[in-house]
Amino acid sequence: MGIYLCGATVQAPPHVGHVRSSVAFDVLRRWLVAQGLDVTFVRNVTDIDDKIIHNAGHEEVPYWVVAMRNERAFTRAYETLGCLPATYEPRATGHIPEMVSLMQELIDTGHGYAMHGDVYFDVRSYADYGSLSGQRIDDMLASPDSQAQAKRDPRDFAMWKGAKEGEPAWQTPWGPGRPGWHIECSAMARKYLGSAFDIHGGGLDLIFPHHENEIAQSCAAGDRFANFWVHNAWVTTAGEKMSKSLGNSLLVDEVVKRFRPIDLRFYLISAHYRSTLEYSDTSVQEAAVAFRRIEGFLDRTFAGPIEVDPTRRPAAFDAAMNDDLGVPQALAVLHDEVRGGNQAQADGNQEAAQRHGTAVLAMLDVLGLNPWSPAWGAGDRGERQTQVIDALISVVLDQRTQARQRKDYAAADQLRDDLDAIGIRIEDTSDGVRWSLQ
Repeated sequence: MGIYLCGATVQAPPHVGHVRSSVAFDVLRRWLVAQGLDVTFVRNVTDIDDKIIHNAGHEEVPYWVVAMRNERAFTRAYETLGCLPATYEPRATGHIPEMVSLMQELIDTGHGYAMHGDVYFDVRSYADYGSLSGQRIDDMLASPDSQAQAKRDPRDFAMWKGAKEGEPAWQTPWGPGRPGWHIECSAMARKYLGSAFDIHGGGLDLIFPHHENEIAQSCAAGDRFANFWVHNAWVTTAGEKMSKSLGNSLLVDEVVKRFRPIDLRFYLISAHYRSTLEYSDTSVQEAAVAFRRIEGFLDRTFAGPIEVDPTRRPAAFDAAMNDDLGVPQALAVLHDEVRGGNQAQADGNQEAAQRHGTAVLAMLDVLGLNPWSPAWGAGDRGERQTQVIDALISVVLDQRTQARQRKDYAAADQLRDDLDAIGIRIEDTSDGVRWSLQ
């Protein structure tokens, strides 16, 4: 199965709104793999556009300095939030020959034309233009282009932009310039997934014009292109779409200083991918509390990490995931299993609790939330447990100090002996009490 996801335009580091798409499609990919499918997952990088050039000029550095720095920030965010690496992650600037070839095909068949160093797509040459977004050509606004009056139709869009002084440029049969946004994805999708593939994804805001124009270019060139389109909704703050102009506090690098990455991932998938998600730190904190209840159940149920058994996933969970990737309904099934496991523990039935526990772990694994997986367990989870142990020992040592201050030496000695019995040695020094593992 082939999936093409419109990835980052690397003009700035990623905020929470950017990564919702990556996390949602990571869940989709994991679910398809869990169904036994061999998935080729392509997520592109748009590493040249007007804003990247503008930001590079403002910093007085080459465009690629800005692009590479922010591409690395996106990669770091994907890894931090447990997203599997893409099968292919092509950069636009690495595929200029493929774009030139596709544009030549469109010119040869009458769907494209060159003018003053630019290359345009003739929207009226493609009868189904507007079918994805449900728009009619005559109702569309003209492309914001200085050549609008000279074009065959003011709605025609640029596939190639002629060179401007001081901007990066590549040579083509129509002169130097750089690619338009839409031709990049059409060319890269064709190279890595062929003329037809299964799923094309991206944010809801990409339906028009980006995805509409991709369809026109690719299908006019004879490709069948994508069989299904999947679009995730926005993350908003104060009811408005989260944008790059927001403060640094919502950058992924900053948010994961306030919350564990696994908690942020749990929050991002908790709403249906087609539903708008209103971000607040309070909401993430609430999600973190809910997820720690799940972790707590697993910790009480098993002595340590266990192997995931996918056959233990409840049928209701699978049905929810198969119904338009219904993660909220799937999570409801997961929470039911946790409640059942907690009740079994309260009843003293550890065997039943473990049956619930293996089901919970199987579901978490599909969602990329297995707390014992390498993505989370060794570092994040181990650090949290160490912090808890440190805090508990500090409480006991404080109680021992208070007992000694009131000259209750029997109680102080008992606390010392209790710690010693579980392998914790304490030593009274001139600098205070020290402890170590025996």
